[in-house]
Amino acid sequence: MTAVTSLPDMAPATAEIFLALVGVGLLMFGAFRGGSGMRTPGWLAVVALLVAGILVVARAGTVEAFYGLFITDAFARFAKVLILLGSALAMILSFGYFDRERGGRFEYPVLIVFATLGMMMMVSANDLMALYMGLEMQSLSLYVIASIRRDSLRSTEAGLKYFVLGALSSGMLLYGCSLIYGFAGTTSFVGLAEVLQKDGGPSVGLIVGLVFLISGLAFKVSAVPFHMWTPDVYEGAPTPVTALFAVAPKVAALALIVRVMAGPFGDLLASWQQILIFVSIASMVLGAFAAMVQTNIKRLMAYSSIGHMGYALVGVAAGNEAGITGVMIYLATYIFMNIGTFAIILSMRREGRLVENLSDLSGLSKTHPMMALALMVFMFSMAGIPPLAGFFGKWYVFMAAVNAGLFGLAVIGVLASVVGAFYYLRIVKIMYFDDATQPLDQHVAGDLRVVLFGSAAVTLLFLLFLSPVYDQARAAAVSLLGA
Repeated sequence: MTAVTSLPDMAPATAEIFLALVGVGLLMFGAFRGGSGMRTPGWLAVVALLVAGILVVARAGTVEAFYGLFITDAFARFAKVLILLGSALAMILSFGYFDRERGGRFEYPVLIVFATLGMMMMVSANDLMALYMGLEMQSLSLYVIASIRRDSLRSTEAGLKYFVLGALSSGMLLYGCSLIYGFAGTTSFVGLAEVLQKDGGPSVGLIVGLVFLISGLAFKVSAVPFHMWTPDVYEGAPTPVTALFAVAPKVAALALIVRVMAGPFGDLLASWQQILIFVSIASMVLGAFAAMVQTNIKRLMAYSSIGHMGYALVGVAAGNEAGITGVMIYLATYIFMNIGTFAIILSMRREGRLVENLSDLSGLSKTHPMMALALMVFMFSMAGIPPLAGFFGKWYVFMAAVNAGLFGLAVIGVLASVVGAFYYLRIVKIMYFDDATQPLDQHVAGDLRVVLFGSAAVTLLFLLFLSPVYDQARAAAVSLLGA
């Protein structure tokens, strides 16, 4: 008698399947349409990302799919909404840039769609194999996006550096996964949790595998000591690509770290907590001090992102519900601060040419008062000054560390935040107190203005949204720890 094999339930992955179909459709549309314009497929991609967000929100409950490889829960939904929002905003920022640089290619929005699909698969991974598949789908797309301007030496160099170091991190992650499988006998997150709950504790080999796994994931969030690619790639990649790198992949990778650490390896808190404490402190300290000497604003933002990932890892290291809640709130604020800042960087033009030095912001308050005001809001928020959005992100992660007894980590985080405030306030000083030698161009594209001032409004008025964001972030933490 022939056995009947049932198909897996695909409903929990509706948003991912939709994005996969959209990516293939946009690829065919661009190929048959001809030409190199990207605005039409780009706007179609933005609409698709927003529709995918609606599909994500429409799902409810905790459901596993594809024989336990894929899971959708409140945690995944929260992270996916942030990822889709970050990708859509970064896509909008790219239109004016590629129009002026005459470098728009229809492959660009297609690659962003597939990268976003990989990020969504990452945060819904319920197995080491699913984790790696999502991670590589994101990474392969981002390698190409980093070097999308083939006529630019800086862009191709950035893509090559990202690819080489990314391949190294993938190798470390795979080696860690193989060790974990070899000593635990399973790649399933549920199975790993059951193995680790048995008497006798984990084997040394499994702990070594976990260290390699954490190392591979730390690269994706550019945490110290796996940060070396970040400044060069941020500076060399086209600015809209840098904006994308600064938000969506960071949210996806950090959410993946939270899921892996709090899920299957939650019982090994004492083993991985010390690693994350070291990585967090090193990232906060390096991000605070290295950014002080930067003169290029994109490199400064690279070190700033390293520092911010260190702050977010404070919440992961806490290993409790309050810590995960704080991380999710931190990521929600992080997106708007960074996207708004990169919108201003894309508006920094002189005689039609992009400029990137901090000195180019001299006298911005006199020539572009509203832009200077918005950038001041973003800088104060990144410095953690209340009542702006960035303050609440830091407040919740530091309080989680205190509640977990990690007083030293919280104190170092506060001190690093104070040191880091120096270079944020320096930008404000340059804008408001230095004289403009060569003012920037007056015209700012309409799509940039919308993203810029919309992000500034959310950052400035985040207190009004804090309650619903906190409720959703806490529900995400509860669903993850209760799974």
